[in-house]
Amino acid sequence: MAQQNSAGAALMERYERVIFPAVAPYYPDQPLVVDRARDQELWDRDGKRYLDFFGGVLTISVGHCNEEITARTMEQLQRVQHTSTLFVNEIMVEVAEKLSALTPGALQKSFFTNSGSEADETAILAARCYTGNNDVIALRHAYSGRTLQAMSLTAHGNWRLGNVIDPHVRHVRSPYTYRAPLDLTPEEVVDLCIDDLEELIATCTNGRIAAFIAEPIQGVGGYIVPPQDYFGRVAPIIRAAGGVFISDEVQTGWGRTGERWWGIEHWGVEPDIMTFAKGMANGYPVGCTIATAEIADALPGMTFSTFGGNPVSMATALATIEYMERNQVQANAAIQGQILREKLEELEAEFDFIGEVRGMGLMQALEIVKPGPTREPDADRAAGIMARARDHGILIGKGGLHGNVVRIAPMLNVDCDSMQEGCELLARAVTSAAG
Repeated sequence: MAQQNSAGAALMERYERVIFPAVAPYYPDQPLVVDRARDQELWDRDGKRYLDFFGGVLTISVGHCNEEITARTMEQLQRVQHTSTLFVNEIMVEVAEKLSALTPGALQKSFFTNSGSEADETAILAARCYTGNNDVIALRHAYSGRTLQAMSLTAHGNWRLGNVIDPHVRHVRSPYTYRAPLDLTPEEVVDLCIDDLEELIATCTNGRIAAFIAEPIQGVGGYIVPPQDYFGRVAPIIRAAGGVFISDEVQTGWGRTGERWWGIEHWGVEPDIMTFAKGMANGYPVGCTIATAEIADALPGMTFSTFGGNPVSMATALATIEYMERNQVQANAAIQGQILREKLEELEAEFDFIGEVRGMGLMQALEIVKPGPTREPDADRAAGIMARARDHGILIGKGGLHGNVVRIAPMLNVDCDSMQEGCELLARAVTSAAG
């Protein structure tokens, strides 16, 4: 890779003087300095153009600087910018009504925040207040955010910082079929996970729990997709133990998985609480927790969020949701996701270091391993694929416990031409990293 130019090096010197070192950018040897972006494309400070197939971690959902959404944002900025939740703004109510109509089951009442971390934290608080129980069960390989509660829910060692962890959070085996012991079938993996869940409830709790929280597809964990009957078998066990089912849709929501609005709908389970953020407002800071009326009404006392439900974030979210509805992005995610999946499977057949292709819709991954039967993770080659992808003009992400999973997430309104170009650039990147 080319060395940093003097302007880039100077900027990074300034960056390192004033930014926490824990804020680690991709490409540490030559971080990408963003200058501007439009639709599916992004340009760096040197004027190089990239096709964005990661969207700020699945957050730019319908194109950078989407003209329609930006116009609605600007209109609201010129009307009223901030009130806090101590005053009622009508557009927050409109968004909440829209969410009640779009989400599955009896989900009805919303609490708006600034991020997915806050949304998950609110969900845990609501579950504990409603059930009167404290213990929460989450999955290994999960990622829930960067607050202390969210890091407690996270079972991904790289993201658990500070050693201040909630002792009432327990973690059970993830239905990670590729990494299951003894080459079990998907059905046997589910049996193993269910046995682990039942044993944990029996041995590590008093038999009563507050909640089970899971991402329908684990995002930072490496786009781990559970077998079809997993959630259907989990939900009755959780409810029998007095708990509620929380679906963390921060990454899987808003049509990302194709065909449906919400990831959990692919498994036919209706959650008691759902959280989302990221793509909901096309890059504008927003988080939301939606729950059944009974659970929402059980949250006692007074609370508010200074920036939650901000009229500008709400206007942007509403514009984004209406754009998604009108353009049927969940259907487009299914169609374009199939094209992407077929190309990735072609690469899997060609290169023995691609251990598995997995994902749904426009949430697809390559698990990179060292060739051979051991499936040993190969983080170095995964990083090489990312670097070569950048060289060829396409931006992708990474994940997985060992940093060996390449994550690919085009925007939900990606068209055929951009998908074709992206598939060609991905193939070049993987091929050039094979040497």
